[in-house]
Amino acid sequence: MRNIFSHFIFSVCKLFLCLVVVFLVSTLAVKTSFAVQVAPKIAAGAFHTLALKPDGSLWSWGKNEYGQLGDGTIKNKHSPVQVKHLSSIIVIDGGAWHSIALKSDGTVWAWGGNWAGQLGDGSYKSSNIPIKTKELSGIIAISCGGQHNLALKSDGTVWAWGINDKGQLGIGDAKNQQIPIRIPGLNNIVAISAGGYHSLAIKSDGSLWAWGSNNMEQLGDGSATNRCSPVHVSNLRDIIAVNGGGDFSLALKSDGTIMAWGSNGLSQLGDGTTTNRNTPVNVSDVRDIIEIAAKGNHSLALTIEGKVWEFGSIGATPTEKEVTLPAYRPVLVNEITDVIAIACGEFHNVVLKNDGSLWVWGINNFGQLGDGTVGSKTKPVLICKWY
Repeated sequence: MRNIFSHFIFSVCKLFLCLVVVFLVSTLAVKTSFAVQVAPKIAAGAFHTLALKPDGSLWSWGKNEYGQLGDGTIKNKHSPVQVKHLSSIIVIDGGAWHSIALKSDGTVWAWGGNWAGQLGDGSYKSSNIPIKTKELSGIIAISCGGQHNLALKSDGTVWAWGINDKGQLGIGDAKNQQIPIRIPGLNNIVAISAGGYHSLAIKSDGSLWAWGSNNMEQLGDGSATNRCSPVHVSNLRDIIAVNGGGDFSLALKSDGTIMAWGSNGLSQLGDGTTTNRNTPVNVSDVRDIIEIAAKGNHSLALTIEGKVWEFGSIGATPTEKEVTLPAYRPVLVNEITDVIAIACGEFHNVVLKNDGSLWVWGINNFGQLGDGTVGSKTKPVLICKWY
């Protein structure tokens, strides 16, 4: 009887251990599967587009004259192709002729045109595959301007590299930098954005700082003087996000409204006028905004309900009629809802819906819409199911 009981206890213990092992293996598998998943993201350069899948793979399409697609060629692509030799990507952005990506280990990688040192590898040699940017670690955010970049470190400092002819690096002079350099005196930063030739940063107290080109009053300091070092944008508070367009700027406030300043000849500021502004003004008619995007002469704004507003002008190619007339006030893009991410190129727009579908519209002369054609689209069209 004792032997039978002992055998029973042994069998129960054995079964229990097996169940524990199965549970641990299953849990590990789930955690491993979860670990490789990232939030899908989209970004647009001047004439190309980038999109990050949940599996961490990065894809690109559009103009590729300088290798800005990162696929190992310099041939334009009208449909998505995978960026080579990259994994564990968490943030992406596109400049005029280059692209950058932030990996989960805090390093930055860049590819494309490099004549101003915008790849940050210490050379002026362009690359059609990603290369590691030097001297950077602990990075938590990145942003591309036309030909310059900003990177935010976890300690609240900002680093810059690339072209600096307008003082857009904020280092006190106008010398280009081939390797990232810390912007002196700029601390406690929580968000950054690089515009065409200017730069913006938000401090932890909600204040906004700007530097670089100011020919169209895009710095918002009440002047039209270029600044080689950061200056405070007055009359703004409670700023939670910022975005630089070609020569204008947007700031998102904690109450869901948008402020804008700078060039306004094509109603880039969405205030119902075409008057340039050297200090911030309210963007008309929009509320409950959670994300803003700007490039060239136009902007998008995403509401908490997943609706998209558009203002400014996408423009036209020399061989096409204007795709959209200037929207003097924000116009609701009725064709799309349930949107979770937005991005602006120089002349095109990209949005990602909650169901994983990618939608695009605008000028498409280089295939930047990714629909397999070079025909422009006046309204959003579906190009693929992204995930």
